[in-house]
Amino acid sequence: MTLRGRTRELLAREWLPLLAVALLLLATAWSRRIPAWSRDELEVLALLGALLVAVRGLTLSGLVRRLARRIEAGRWVPLRLVLATWLLSMVVTNDVALLAVVPLTLALRRDDRGRLVILEALAANAGSALTPVGNPQNLFLYWHYRLHPAEFVAAIAPFSLAFLVVTAGLAFFASRGDGPAPAGPWRPVARGPAVGWATVLALVVLVVLHVLPFPWFVAAPAAALLLDRRALAIDWGLLVAFACFFGIADDLRAVLASSLTGTTHVFLLSALASQVLSNVPAALLFSEFTTNWRALLWGVSVGGFGTLVASLANLIAWRLYVADPTTGDGGRFTLRFHLVGAAMLALGLALWPVLGR
Repeated sequence: MTLRGRTRELLAREWLPLLAVALLLLATAWSRRIPAWSRDELEVLALLGALLVAVRGLTLSGLVRRLARRIEAGRWVPLRLVLATWLLSMVVTNDVALLAVVPLTLALRRDDRGRLVILEALAANAGSALTPVGNPQNLFLYWHYRLHPAEFVAAIAPFSLAFLVVTAGLAFFASRGDGPAPAGPWRPVARGPAVGWATVLALVVLVVLHVLPFPWFVAAPAAALLLDRRALAIDWGLLVAFACFFGIADDLRAVLASSLTGTTHVFLLSALASQVLSNVPAALLFSEFTTNWRALLWGVSVGGFGTLVASLANLIAWRLYVADPTTGDGGRFTLRFHLVGAAMLALGLALWPVLGR
């Protein structure tokens, strides 16, 4: 591969951390100060890394794929896949849920695979919003505002459950007339490592929920050294991007030195900013200017719908679909993805004054 080809591949794969580094340099030059990272922010980075390692290990054990394959077999396949995505995303994050379920969907002999992938992306964004460990922005907001687990879930449950009903309803109509689907090829599950990684994931979640003290996060890297060092091959670029966004938010706070006090303003601005920034950096940025964590949580959750860049989960689902040589309709899929995303964004904006405030 030529140097130009390698450069294009690097940009396509690592665009987010590279963009984050560039924005951090610009923000630092603009503010004329070196950004500072608080202890809480460093702890969030450590916990996010531990979660990624634990989930990576669980995926390598074959357990996640086995669960997804089991749900694929039988009748009502679209509904099963959407529900599986929603449930998995609460525990193993929305990105990992899509990486497990979308390839199974693309392997099906169906004409509506594009529609199913879109529904799965919606379900992943909705399901992951329900728990502090469902996605990176939830982990940050939960830790930053020092929330109680029940308080967090109660605040966002109406959003998550409402969109579960919507996506499950659409999947139900897509399932009508389906006959039983044969199960795909089974791959063995390494039971010992699966149990070990499930235990490690539980320990990290208990740290996130403040049940165990913070130093227990080292269980994840320690397990990687003992069970499978491949688990350390996580998305390090995401951690770099997260660290950069912390620094950008600190620089902007020093320059703007303002506060967003209106609940509706926080919700609308964070939801709309997510359309161009993605909901992870939007959560980091607006947390520096507001104490309205409920409005911000709703804003970045609703903001995950809409454009492809609104959520990393959207990009993952889109990239898996258009890269599959059997689909052949990338342009139409992209247009349909945005149309459905815009409709869900509008629905989320409408639900806020009814269920969120």
